[in-house]
Amino acid sequence: MYALAINGSPRKGGNTRTLLKHVLEPLEKAGWETEYVQVGGKHIRGCIACGKCFENKDLKCTQKKDMFNEVMEKMVRADALILGSPTYFTDVSADMKAVLDRSGLVALANNRAFSGKIGAAVVAVRRGGGTHVFDTINHMFLMSQMIVPGSIYWNIGFGLEEGAVLKDEEALANMRNLGETIAWLGKAIEPHRKTFPVCHESFG
Repeated sequence: MYALAINGSPRKGGNTRTLLKHVLEPLEKAGWETEYVQVGGKHIRGCIACGKCFENKDLKCTQKKDMFNEVMEKMVRADALILGSPTYFTDVSADMKAVLDRSGLVALANNRAFSGKIGAAVVAVRRGGGTHVFDTINHMFLMSQMIVPGSIYWNIGFGLEEGAVLKDEEALANMRNLGETIAWLGKAIEPHRKTFPVCHESFG
């Protein structure tokens, strides 16, 4: 099985990356294929509401001047999506918001392509506002008929400077548990994925 971690932080070695890597470790030990992709700082454009994804139905966005379609291809292939973001004014980064909006709509336009996948949100925060970031990511998962696993606490790590989150032992334990839970859940649902009840209607 394949787990994709997407980092919405523009910092290459920041705390969001550290948290995501801690989630991936148990999955790798369980034999999963894992991949880490950074979208933060890549200037991914937001959804322009053109509706072409509903006409073309090719699992792509018509905007082709950024890396989104490359990321979307990986998201469609993945069995588990682990999306991480720093906290910017109590919400996700701009690049992560663009990925959420565009991938969610393209998936919806293509027979709800994310249905039955596992989705987990991971948040890095200095002090407050992390829960809202957590909710923002999970909203896309839940509206896409994805399965959102729990862990031993919110998937949030505290720290500002690079490496600071390594001092948050509770967060690191939570991330490891999240990875273990995803591995267990993936094994449990894999035989039943083909029978997942998908709603083929589009609303909105």
